[in-house]
Amino acid sequence: MSHSHSHSHHHGHHHGSNKQALKLSFFIITAYMIVEVIGGLLTNSLALLSDAGHMLSDATALGLSFFALKFGEKSATSSKTYGYRRFEILIAFINGLTLILISIYIFWEAYRRILAPPEVMSTGMLIVSLIGLLVNITAAYILMKGDKDENLNVGSAFLHVIGDLLGSVGAIAAALLIMFFGWQLADPIASVIVAVLIIISGWRVAKDSLHILMEGVPVHIDVEEVKRALLALRDVQDVHDLHVWAITSDFPALSCHLIVSKEADYPLILQQAQHKLNHEFHIEHTTIQLDREDGFCKGDHCN
Repeated sequence: MSHSHSHSHHHGHHHGSNKQALKLSFFIITAYMIVEVIGGLLTNSLALLSDAGHMLSDATALGLSFFALKFGEKSATSSKTYGYRRFEILIAFINGLTLILISIYIFWEAYRRILAPPEVMSTGMLIVSLIGLLVNITAAYILMKGDKDENLNVGSAFLHVIGDLLGSVGAIAAALLIMFFGWQLADPIASVIVAVLIIISGWRVAKDSLHILMEGVPVHIDVEEVKRALLALRDVQDVHDLHVWAITSDFPALSCHLIVSKEADYPLILQQAQHKLNHEFHIEHTTIQLDREDGFCKGDHCN
């Protein structure tokens, strides 16, 4: 019986740019959120206040995501052998739930305002929401330069900001409708649109992070394809006890038993298996056990 463990630290090289992007976006969003709360209170606009609520969740998400990346850099210990990297997934899950709760509150407030639309100062609302649009474009650009497609926290922060950007567009449209047509209902309707955007992004982030917390297979990996690729290796008779999961969004892992023929070159098979998993499926963290075909590893006995 032979066993091999392979792990490269390639997954950490984006952390510097991710942290910088999150930190810069956090300061921009927080500063504007304060402006938007004041603007929303002065103009009596729910669209601005709901956007500020979204901004608050953004600022929290960005701050916590930055903290999670920083915290995730802590070295592994004897009690936490993978270190603290999964902490960022836990934070992403909390972010998702927070977004859903904020959107429910906005729906309720909008419902009250649709029944009795209050007077809104459209000029002030327009100025504040135009500034918000520029701020969100800047933050989105900064996060795009981060690793948003690979890292769930940067990705969730980017979704928050895109939701805000669309919220600012909605607030601008509502301000123009109130300004030119006196249509006060435009304000709560714009806030409902923002709430819908918030709940969609919140659900997506919560679902993706829960999938990782439940040790689900990463979405870009097909387990059957992995099995076929390993079976295609010379002298490999069967694949048992195959598990694919993710430690965090950009850190997939795999463990399995390969049943090999008696004459097999064990070191060569391990090398080929690791190379195939790395290059075809981008799985760098692998634990592979080799068992001879006349051994005890049969079906469920591998477990």
